[in-house]
Amino acid sequence: MRYMRKTKRVMVTFTEKQWALIEKLRGEFGDGNADIIRNVVLAWLSEKSFISDTVKNKKSFNER
Repeated sequence: MRYMRKTKRVMVTFTEKQWALIEKLRGEFGDGNADIIRNVVLAWLSEKSFISDTVKNKKSFNER
């Protein structure tokens, strides 16, 4: 298990149809429920460029 200094727990609720879609990702995005949801969120953030934009903004702010 990786050491994480700060963690947050979030309770979410899914409809049966949403959960059926998530279940189809089991093995591809992780094995446990938390792993799958975490990886789906990170994939979405990456797809929308939030991650790269945040890193770029942080780098440019630190270079000032």
